Amino acid sequence: ARVIEVDGLDEANLSFINQLLGEGEVSIQCQAPLNARIQESVLAGVWRLRYLDENGQIIRDAVEIGDVPTLVSELTFASARDNIDLEAIALPDDVYNAPPLLAELNEHLPQWRPDRPPHIINLSLLPHTERDLAYLSEVLGIGPVVILSRGYGNCRISATGVRNLWWVQYFNSQETLILNTLEISAVPEVARAASEDIDDSAQRLAEILAIYAGEEG
Repeated sequence: ARVIEVDGLDEANLSFINQLLGEGEVSIQCQAPLNARIQESVLAGVWRLRYLDENGQIIRDAVEIGDVPTLVSELTFASARDNIDLEAIALPDDVYNAPPLLAELNEHLPQWRPDRPPHIINLSLLPHTERDLAYLSEVLGIGPVVILSRGYGNCRISATGVRNLWWVQYFNSQETLILNTLEISAVPEVARAASEDIDDSAQRLAEILAIYAGEEG
């Protein structure tokens, strides 16, 4: 990935960058300890990163070109658990369908590698109750990253507290959940920009900046 720092730009140039990049289909909220707001631009694979202090003030401003921001791909699960300790969790009497799902996740988590396809459990096709889902959420925990994508309808991608494990949920225009999955991957594909789009975006960005530099000169 290529990172361009824009902290040092004056207000006029920063405004130009904001207008140039606009807002694309993917936004990312990174909570503590990452503390950042990330927005994909109208150029696929060109991301605007704003790092925040504990008071929500911007302490670093940058543009990154890549399929997904490095902050997300490398640090989302820095403090996550490697697996699910099934023996350490209590099973409530009203939870029936969650245990085999947890066992399946535990089986596949150590087997997954970045060069392997994601392992996906489609909860929408499996029997479960609201209590099962609440129990799964409680056991898996909440990670620091939430990705919102409007590219395929409304998609919410939430990191769990377990390494490489994500909730991926699709909603229709009425905000009704229509597809609910758990995915083992570094970052779900729906959040990534395609390589051909990144190359095209990088070229377009370079051309625009070259024209701007020429006008400034």
